[in-house]
Amino acid sequence: MVRIPFTLRSSNRPTASPRRWVLWFAITLVTLLSLPYVLGYSQSGQGWVFTGFVFGVEDGNSYIAKMLSGARGAWLFRTPYTAVEQRGALAFLPYLLLGRLAAAPAEHLQLTLLYHLYRIAAGILAVLATYDFISLFIEDERLRRVTLIAALAGGGLGWLPVLFGRQELLGSAPLEFYSPESFGFLGLFGLPHLALARALLLWGLVAYTGGGVPGGFLPRVLHSRHVNHTAALWPLRIDRSGVWIGVFWLLLGLAQPLTVAVGWVVMDAHLGSTGLATLWQRRRGGSTGTWWAHFWRAAWAVLVSSPLVLYNLIAFRLDPFLSAWTEQNLILSPHPLHYLMAYGFLLPFAFLGALRLLRQQPFRGALPVVWSALQPVLAYAPFNLQRRLPEGVWVALVVLAGKALERSPASGQNQKTLLDRLFWVPLLFTLPSSLFLLAGSALVALNPGTPVFRPVDEVHAFEFLAENARPGEIVLAAYETGNALPAWAPVRVVIGHGPESIDLERLRPQVAAVYDPTLTDEQRLAFLQQNDVHYVFWGPAERNLGAWDPRLEPYLTQLYGSGGYFIFSVAGTQP
Repeated sequence: MVRIPFTLRSSNRPTASPRRWVLWFAITLVTLLSLPYVLGYSQSGQGWVFTGFVFGVEDGNSYIAKMLSGARGAWLFRTPYTAVEQRGALAFLPYLLLGRLAAAPAEHLQLTLLYHLYRIAAGILAVLATYDFISLFIEDERLRRVTLIAALAGGGLGWLPVLFGRQELLGSAPLEFYSPESFGFLGLFGLPHLALARALLLWGLVAYTGGGVPGGFLPRVLHSRHVNHTAALWPLRIDRSGVWIGVFWLLLGLAQPLTVAVGWVVMDAHLGSTGLATLWQRRRGGSTGTWWAHFWRAAWAVLVSSPLVLYNLIAFRLDPFLSAWTEQNLILSPHPLHYLMAYGFLLPFAFLGALRLLRQQPFRGALPVVWSALQPVLAYAPFNLQRRLPEGVWVALVVLAGKALERSPASGQNQKTLLDRLFWVPLLFTLPSSLFLLAGSALVALNPGTPVFRPVDEVHAFEFLAENARPGEIVLAAYETGNALPAWAPVRVVIGHGPESIDLERLRPQVAAVYDPTLTDEQRLAFLQQNDVHYVFWGPAERNLGAWDPRLEPYLTQLYGSGGYFIFSVAGTQP
C-alpha cells in the first residue's frame, strides 16, 4: 500500500506534492489490480489458455466478442449470442473501436491485452476524478487520501459472513462481491467502461458545483472557478461549463448510458433541495443568483448529453431484439438488509459529516448529502436495472464519513492522537472484502480451470472456426461453449449469454435435447433449420448434455476433429 504522509494541510488548494501522490497512487493501484491477470497469462501454454478474466468471465467473454466484431469492421453492436436477426444498435462503441486495433494472428491475445490497457487507463481516470470530487468537501490533505483509498478500494461488511463460511444471505451474496455500482472496486478491477463512466460522472458533478479545486485534475474545459450571477435569469444564456459537462456526459453515454441519467437525477435532486432554501432566503432579502446559475448549468448539461439517452429509450422500445433483451435483462437489488450491511457501519459517520458539511458549505455541501439520501429511492426504483442506479453513492457516503473525521482549524493539538487513530477506523473496516477478492482472484489465476481458462484443444477448435467460418454464421453448442466461442471466432451461437441470448429459458432445454439421442432426426433437423445453424460443435460440454454422436448422422459433415473436439457442417449450409 502507498505510504500516506502524516502532514496536515489547512488549505483547500492542492500543492504539487499531493498531485504527484495521487498520480503515483493511481499507478500503484492499477498495477496491484493487474497482478492476478499477469498470473493468469503466466499459466497459459500448459494445456490451458487464459480467457483474460479472473471474475465475471461470462460477461468478460462477451466484451471480447464485441471487440472482435469491431476488428471485423462493425460500427453497430450486434450480439453474437443469439440466432435472432438484429438491426444493430449504437452501443458498446468503446469496445468496437478498441477491436479495430487488433489483427490476426494471436487476435484473442491482442484483444484481451487491449481490454486491460483500457482498464488501466479508465482506472487512473477514476482515481483522479474521485480525488477531485473528494477535494471539494474535505480540506485536510491527509484525510483526502484516506477517503480516496476507502472510496476506491473499500467495501461493506460483507466479508464478515464470508469469513464465517456464509457465501449467501437472504438469497444473494454480499454486494461488494458482485455489484460494481454499489462500491467501485470491481469496476477498477475488471470493468473499464464502468470505471470510465464513474470518472466522467464525478468530473461532471465537480464542474456543476463551480469548477472544483484549483490544481486538481479536472479537465480544463470543465473548469470554472466563478459562477456568473449576472443575467442568470436570461433564458438564452449559454453556460459554457454546462455545455462542456454535456459533451463529457455525451461521451459517458457511449460507455454507460444509464450513468448519464444518474447524473441528471443527482443534479435535479440537488437543485430541488437547495431551491427550497433559496426561496426562503429570497423572502428574507437574500440573493437567488447562485441557484439560478447552477440551474442553467444543469439545464445545458442535460440538453447536450440527452441525444444518446433518448436514442436508447426509443431504440430499446421499438427495436424487437433490444426490447426482448430488455425484458430478460433483470439486474435487481437484493434484500434491503444487504445495503444496510454494505453501508450501515458508515451511516453514523456520514450523518455527523452531513451536519458539518451543511454548516460549512450549505449549497455545495448539499450535493453528497442529497445523493446519499437518494440511495434507497434509486436502488428500489421500478426499473429492471434498478441495482445499477445507485452508481457513485458509495463515494458520496465516504465523503460524508470523512468529513465527520476532519479536524477543524481551531481544534487543539491535544486531539491529534485520537483523531489520527480515527482516520483509519473506517478504512480498516472497508478493505477486507476487496482484499478477499484480490487474493481469491490470484488463487484462481494460479490454478487453471474453466471458466477462467479454456483447454488448449478447445481453443484450437475455436481458431479453426475463426479461419474457416464466415462472420455471423451460427454455431450450435452447449451454453458454456457458446459463451467462450464468440470471443475467439466472429460467429454467432444459439445460446451463450444470460441477457443477450434471446429466449434463453426456452432454448436452453431445446439445445440440450439436440444432444440427446432420444430426439428424432426430423426433430433435430427442424431445430437446426429453424435457427439457421451452419455448424454443430461437439466437445466435452456437449457430451455432458447427452450421448448423441453426430458423426453418425448423414446430414452432418465433419470438418474438424482433434483432442476430443469436433465441428460439423449442416447439410445445405456449407459455403
